[in-house]
Amino acid sequence: MNNLQKIYILGIESSCDETAAAVVANGRTVFSSVIFSSAELHKIYGGVVPEIASRKHVEVLPYVLDQAITKSDITRDQIAAIAVTKGPGLVGSLLVGVSAAKTLALIWQKPLYGIHHLAGHIASNYLTYPELEPPFLSLIISGAHSHIVLVKSYSKFEIIARTRDDAPGEVFDKIARELNLGYPGGPIIDTLAKQGKNDLFDLPQPRFENSLDFSFSGLKTATLNKLNQIKQKAVLLNQPWQDLINNADFAATFQSAIIKNLLNHTLDAITLTGQNKLVLAGGVAANSELRSQFQKTAEQHKIKLYLPELQYCTDNAAMIAAQGYYAYQEQSPETLALNAYAMLDLENA
Repeated sequence: MNNLQKIYILGIESSCDETAAAVVANGRTVFSSVIFSSAELHKIYGGVVPEIASRKHVEVLPYVLDQAITKSDITRDQIAAIAVTKGPGLVGSLLVGVSAAKTLALIWQKPLYGIHHLAGHIASNYLTYPELEPPFLSLIISGAHSHIVLVKSYSKFEIIARTRDDAPGEVFDKIARELNLGYPGGPIIDTLAKQGKNDLFDLPQPRFENSLDFSFSGLKTATLNKLNQIKQKAVLLNQPWQDLINNADFAATFQSAIIKNLLNHTLDAITLTGQNKLVLAGGVAANSELRSQFQKTAEQHKIKLYLPELQYCTDNAAMIAAQGYYAYQEQSPETLALNAYAMLDLENA
């Protein structure tokens, strides 16, 4: 890259509860990445409250943008284009980022690119692995998404599988909430499970005939039923239900079932597509046991595995700027009519 002209892209991400801005050169080198999370504000509700999230974006985005540009040590004249998440996500939150990006594009006279949030998550791996190029298979797992995607090129995607109901991240949040562990559930269960055994009870591994689509609703319900049985027994014994449960074993057993399901579906997708390069992405890709199990499985099956750095697993603007670089290279800019979309198809974005 030293021999190439540096093309700087300013990225903006505001699809959920992270307000983020970043400057990335040539889709690979991060010059700045600033993230403000409003997660603490949502803890008392056990999940993200859209109105609170969008109001916080309005409040902090100007500061986050200023810090991203200042820390990058480049001028706005050096910025080639602006990339912003256009969907999917919380539409009120998305509109804050899209409105800011459109305003900057108009004032600075820069081309504007709307980026699909999942394409951004995939691109987070370009920041960790400068040598990574399509085609490859990607498993994207987060609080709202569970997809297996065949990445044919930097801008062409084919969805091999998706969840038909819950996503892993929201199931982690639900189980953590029922165990009174707090929010967000994923990191809490990940830490707790390290102290437990993963064979406390059996959980289902849902599959659809002639489809690799995921379903985590049944697994979630089965886990909650196990917990309810414990609570009912505690009532009969006139004891606190917490005295009858080892939270670490419960968390480890539940987490292991989720990981097993993700692994089995992904291995089948690898067989189906013939791809031996596997890229993980999304917030749940930060789970330590998941990373360990995928690494072991990749070694056993001679699969080349790519795991994004932890800082790029959760929502950030560097991944949006990285994907924005390839949009800048391959696509026409958006007009100022660019909108935000709560739902957005990756294949046709």
